[in-house]
Amino acid sequence: MNTDPLTGLPLPNTAIQRILFLAPKVHIYQIPPLTSTKGYQASTWTADNNKRQIFTARLRILETSIPHPTDADSETVTTTLLLEDASTGQLFAAAPYTSPNTVEQALDSSRFFAITVVGDGRKAILGMGFEERSEAFDFSISLQDARRVLGFEKDPNAGPGGKGKPKQAPEEPKRDFSLKEGETISINLGGLKGRRSRPEQKSPGQQKSEQDALFSIKPPPGSGASANPAGAMSFLPPPPTAKSVKEERRRSRQTFEHKPEDLGFDDGEFGEFQ
Repeated sequence: MNTDPLTGLPLPNTAIQRILFLAPKVHIYQIPPLTSTKGYQASTWTADNNKRQIFTARLRILETSIPHPTDADSETVTTTLLLEDASTGQLFAAAPYTSPNTVEQALDSSRFFAITVVGDGRKAILGMGFEERSEAFDFSISLQDARRVLGFEKDPNAGPGGKGKPKQAPEEPKRDFSLKEGETISINLGGLKGRRSRPEQKSPGQQKSEQDALFSIKPPPGSGASANPAGAMSFLPPPPTAKSVKEERRRSRQTFEHKPEDLGFDDGEFGEFQ
C-alpha cells in the first residue's frame, strides 16, 4: 500500500506513485542565511574543506497522483523531494515541491542547489550538490516536467490545472459539395468563347510557298546573313592563342620602338660630352 511521503499515512488504493528522478548520492550542506537578493553562492558552502557538509543522502523525486472519487477526469497531483539514508532508506528530510522557489540553483555552479525542506514542523534551507554534472542536468529536467504537471508552467496542450487530455480543435461541420438533381457546372475558360476552331488543313504546295516566303525575308543590316545566304547561324572566330598574342605584341614593339635620334640623342659621331 502506498503511503504519504510526508506523514507516512496510507493513501487510497487508487493512488499512483512514480519516481521521477533518483540519485544514489548527493551531498547536503548547512548553508548560511541568504544575504543577497541575487541568489546563493555555492563556493561558500564548500569552503574550508567542505566544513559545512553534514551528510550524504539518496535523493528521490516522488510524484503522487490521487484520482477524484467522483470525477474520473480529475486528480490531485503532488511532487516531493525526499532525502533519505542510502543504506536504510530512512527519511531525513522532505521538500514538498509547492512552488518553483522550493529549489533554487546556485549562481556559480550548475551542480549545486538550495532546497527548502520541512520536518517536525520546522522549515530549513539546505544546500545540495551533485558529483556529476550530468546528474544535475537530469535533475533539472525532471523538475521542469514536474512544474508543467503541477501547473507552475502552463502547457498549451494541457487541460485545466496544467494536466489532462490535450485540447482538440473543434471539428468543422462537413459540407456536401455533390451535385443535386438538375444542377450543372459552368466553367469559365478565361475569355474564350465557343468552341476552339480546328486549324485549316493546307496542301503541301501552300505550305512550301509559305516557307519560301518566310526564308526570303531579308535580315537586318550587320547581321552577317548576307555572307551566309543559306540562313545558317554565323559564329564568332575562336579567341587567339597565347603564342599569337605574344607574337603580335613583339611586332607592335618593333613597329613603334623609337630610335635614339627620335628622342634627341646624337648618333655618337662627336662622342659624349662634346
